[in-house]
Amino acid sequence: MQFTIVDIETTGLSAYRHNITEIAALKYNNGKVRKEFSTLINPEVSIPRFITRLTGINDEMVKDAPKIEEIISKFHYFLKDSAFVAHNAGFDYKFLNHASEIHNNKSLNNHKICTCRLARRLLPELPSKRLSSICEHFKIKNDSAHRAMGDAAATARIFHNFLSMMKEKDITDIEDILKFQKSKIQKTSYSTNL
Repeated sequence: MQFTIVDIETTGLSAYRHNITEIAALKYNNGKVRKEFSTLINPEVSIPRFITRLTGINDEMVKDAPKIEEIISKFHYFLKDSAFVAHNAGFDYKFLNHASEIHNNKSLNNHKICTCRLARRLLPELPSKRLSSICEHFKIKNDSAHRAMGDAAATARIFHNFLSMMKEKDITDIEDILKFQKSKIQKTSYSTNL
């Protein structure tokens, strides 16, 4: 099975009003990262200060970077028909699909696998399903949190753990994973000994 683990950084939360500032993607196959795709993007707008504080990406860093219309077809080619994997996959997918529709005249048509949704089913006892919390749970070090490649690499390691956990439940192919991530979340019961 081939997966592409993706992470983006943006100027805000709306795929229709905000722009991408960075894309990273890792082609993952048989338990290993096989290829990497990574670039800063010139969003053609000033990056808000709170975003710069969060990501470290500022206007100076992106001023000579390619624009999204120069990159989206290359990303599309890298992704091909592999499954699209991300933490909060809907967010990243929506931004990249919107850019592809505008600049590439085609929609992305990939299966979406969300590590956040998987975490709700595989780690129900974990209070937070944020990327940093899951990294902490698996003792994954992410020295570049809130940068696309740092978060994509961390997500790849989380997904690797999740694949092993799902295999124990006989969830082994894409269709099974897609079904599982939509399945009802099992409530954890805590016993209280007074």
